[in-house]
Amino acid sequence: MAYTSQDYRQDIETQSVIGFPITALPLKGYIDYITYWASLNLSKIVCVANVHMLVEATKSSSLASVLGNADLVTPDGMPLVWMIRFLHRSQQERATGMDLLEGTCKVASERAIAVFFIGSEPRVLTRMRVRLEREFPQLIIGGMESLPFGELPLPQVAESPVLEKIKASRAGVVFVSLGCPKQEKWMAQHQGEIQAVMVGIGGVFPIYAGLHKHAPKFIRESGFEWLYRLFQEPQRLWKRYAETIPPFLLMAASQVWHDRNRRVSKSVKPRPAVRLR
Repeated sequence: MAYTSQDYRQDIETQSVIGFPITALPLKGYIDYITYWASLNLSKIVCVANVHMLVEATKSSSLASVLGNADLVTPDGMPLVWMIRFLHRSQQERATGMDLLEGTCKVASERAIAVFFIGSEPRVLTRMRVRLEREFPQLIIGGMESLPFGELPLPQVAESPVLEKIKASRAGVVFVSLGCPKQEKWMAQHQGEIQAVMVGIGGVFPIYAGLHKHAPKFIRESGFEWLYRLFQEPQRLWKRYAETIPPFLLMAASQVWHDRNRRVSKSVKPRPAVRLR
């Protein structure tokens, strides 16, 4: 599907998943929007949502606000995709951080759109650059900068030089890999200041760099990618999954139950009135 300039000016359809708006587009549609906005150097926010992010947003009003005001919220996790397909009877595609990274870099290289990379560690960024230059030789890499992990706001002495480099690069897309919810809050903090499409893609940088293994396609599509990642990083992820998966299942079940009751009530036709003689 090709998008015209008129399409980009219209409201983008969203679907609710446990109360948060997930953008309903085919995978190509997300990339089309990102690269179109990037060509105009518009300041936009793209969140790549999974179960962890949505559950965290139920506990954090600031993260919930970022999701509610983001320009695109893509369904990264398969549970989100399944919810949209089931509740809204659509053929929703998954749009992961890796999908957006690779797809956007391909189009950006064809349209001479500069791309900037924020986050992770210097050695990860170095290996990423090697792969990017091999796979997308025409890609304009505006810069690659790591940022210290920790609570926001970041120390000005560390952040200010990075912001100046982003502005000087005139990058149209800034990929942000600081982890959830830090990256989402960082993007919201700098929207309007950074004239680029900021895309928060979590832990994609080490995977693209080849330091972490990417789950095989059949595991990703089965919805068990979280288990694959758990085996890779048990100490870091076990607590996160224990705290987010059960609450999500409860909230998702509640949403499905209410949706079912709503559909049933709509399908029941009122009985004709009985005339009394």
